[in-house]
Order: sequence, then structure tokens, then C-alpha cells
Amino acid sequence: MNRNSILKTEDLGKEYPLPRGTLCVFDKLSFELEKGNIVAIMGVSGVGKTTFLNLVAGLDTPTRGNVYLEGEDVFRLSKRDRARVRNRKIGFIFQFYHLLPEFTAMENVAFPLLIGEVGKKQAFVKAFNLLKDVQLEEKAYLRPGKLSGGEQQRVAIARSLINEPKLLLADEPTGNLDWKTGQNILELIRSLHAEKDLSSIIVTHNERVADFCDKVFLMESGQLKLLSRP
Repeated sequence: MNRNSILKTEDLGKEYPLPRGTLCVFDKLSFELEKGNIVAIMGVSGVGKTTFLNLVAGLDTPTRGNVYLEGEDVFRLSKRDRARVRNRKIGFIFQFYHLLPEFTAMENVAFPLLIGEVGKKQAFVKAFNLLKDVQLEEKAYLRPGKLSGGEQQRVAIARSLINEPKLLLADEPTGNLDWKTGQNILELIRSLHAEKDLSSIIVTHNERVADFCDKVFLMESGQLKLLSRP
């Protein structure tokens, strides 16, 4: 593994059983993310982009192959240790925010710390500071239902950073937003990416989203192909 890499997949394969035979999403997929890079993964719906992110995050298990995060073979770890690595090193942003509706914005951001048994005062101070980073401190005590889609995604971004991850994974982070709001979200992600010294992968089908990234890969025929930039 390259010393400048934070993430590497090696001969990664994923299959799902069907009533007759199996569905092979991809096989022998190899990929490497250099530290500090922000890359886009593009491809048509159903090609396996989200499956790839879930495997990289340790949320799903590959049929075969390896995932290395900072040189550590994630799937050689126990489920408990894998969850620990995921919570400590990976931040995840979803298309549909996945906020808890009965919690305030600050409680949603603090939630990963609270379940990790960090004290409430310490967790809320850190959550409030992250809400400042995403320009939402004035709405810290509002519940998601009182926030716009763009504001909810900002809360989700703040939550993804609460454990100070090394790797940020975003699955269609602007897919549920109009383009102007989505552009603001991408600019925010790009800014925080640099400020927090992150390495990031954004899954998208939108070429305008890919323009915000250092490199663009196309997922096609079970492989990731680096696209040349103009």
C-alpha cells in the first residue's frame, strides 16, 4: 500500500444470492485513495456505487477481497473492532440525511458521541462548534422538521465530522436538493475537506458534482476507471 494512501481495495468482489444463481455486482475491483484527495465515483443507477461505499465503510461484507484503511485490513477485524474503526475513522453523509426527528440539530450532531459514552456537556460543546462550522449555530435547538433540506444536510455533515474522521464518504449528498442549494453544500464539503484534513469520496451521477473533485472515477462493468479531465 502506497504510504500516501489512506484507503485501498484489493480484488474486491460482491455477490448477492438470487432464487437462481447469484448477482455479481463487481469482481476483482481495485482502488486506491491518496491522503488529502477528494474523488467522485460516477455511474448509472444500480451499477454498485453505494454497495462499494458500504463495503469501504465496513457496513457490508465483501464476498471476497480486501479493504485496507490506513494499512489495516478491515475485514480481518472482529465485528466489534470493525465498528470501532468505522466510528473513529469514517464519516458518512447520506442523500436523505438520516436525522432523528425528535432530536434537535445539536442533539443529532452530538449523538455519535453520546452513544460512545462521552459526557453530555463535552458532546454538546463539540456539536455546537461543528454547527458553527456549517453556519447553523442559530438553529442548534430546532428539530429537523423546522429546517430546510439544505440545512438538514448541513446538520448531517456536522454529525459526520463529530468523531474527527480521517475518511469522509458521501452518497449522493446533493441528490435530494435543488442545484443552487446542492452547490452550496458541495462548497461547504470542499471547504471542510481542506480545513479538517480529510480524504473524501463522493458518489454521484451528476457531472456538476464531479467538477468539485480532484479526480473522477467511472464505475462500469464492475470496475472503477479513472476519467481524464479536460
